[in-house]
Amino acid sequence: MLTPSPATGPRPNPERSPGGAARSLDAQGQPSRGLARRHRSAPSRHRSPRSSAGPAGTSGRGLLALALCAAALVGAFVVAPSRLAAGGGDGDLVHHHQLVAAVHSGFVEYWRTGNRRLSPHLARVVDYWYRYHLVKGLISALLLAVLIVLTSGLWRSFLTAGATARRAGLASAGVLTAALALLALAAVMANIQGAAAPFSSLVPMLREGGTDPALAGTLDQATRQLADSRPGARTAPALQVMTAGFAGYHVALAVVAAVVAAAFLTVSVLLWRRAPADRTARRLTRAFGVLTAVLTLALLVLVAANVTTAAHSAPALLDALNGGL
Repeated sequence: MLTPSPATGPRPNPERSPGGAARSLDAQGQPSRGLARRHRSAPSRHRSPRSSAGPAGTSGRGLLALALCAAALVGAFVVAPSRLAAGGGDGDLVHHHQLVAAVHSGFVEYWRTGNRRLSPHLARVVDYWYRYHLVKGLISALLLAVLIVLTSGLWRSFLTAGATARRAGLASAGVLTAALALLALAAVMANIQGAAAPFSSLVPMLREGGTDPALAGTLDQATRQLADSRPGARTAPALQVMTAGFAGYHVALAVVAAVVAAAFLTVSVLLWRRAPADRTARRLTRAFGVLTAVLTLALLVLVAANVTTAAHSAPALLDALNGGL
């Protein structure tokens, strides 16, 4: 008896799934392509949500650690400089009223010596004030670095956050830290200026507190000599030192401001040229580009003002001794 020959080629082999439904197998006994795609996509429903930190990898704990570090540096900025600058022999200068009194008596002593070299008492105060600005400048620089990293992390997290409330909180925190970073930058610049010319930085203290008769007489002599602009007019050696130092005081700030302005201009150009494709990220990047451009213009005005003041340091010193800015 003849038996029917099997059909040419492999036949579909139905296979029961655990639930009882049949699923088709292809020629090699593997699940068909459509079912394979469904099986591959199934685990995607169980993936963990995207981290709020975004591509930068700054986690919530990292942002919190940076915020705590910034808070600690703010506290150190307020408390530490005077104590660290005083060391062991200048503890009396830690208290502001004693520092002002030391400036008053030191300036009178220096004026009476008739020499260009600082008197020992005033030199001690000036050395302390140099160390004070140096310590404060270093703390300000560390705070600025931490705030830059924190601000960048906050805005990157803002770009990847989903909830509206979270985005609003991150944006508010980002604006606050950006403003604090600008204040820290201003502190760095001011302390570099103070460290470059500590004696000139002490001049405003001559008008603080009560002026005793000796200090009042000395300031009267100094202001009269500065106001006398006749050629060949006699000028005390101390006043010559103060006038030259006041010029250097403003030149230092002009140089620092010029360097920062160049840095801001570079950042502004890079932000405008390398704007990301994402709409929100592009708007944020260009907003920072506009901010840095405005800050560049403001710093250029500051440079011009300080260069002008340095060129006319005697009238500027006269204004300072009279209690002006």
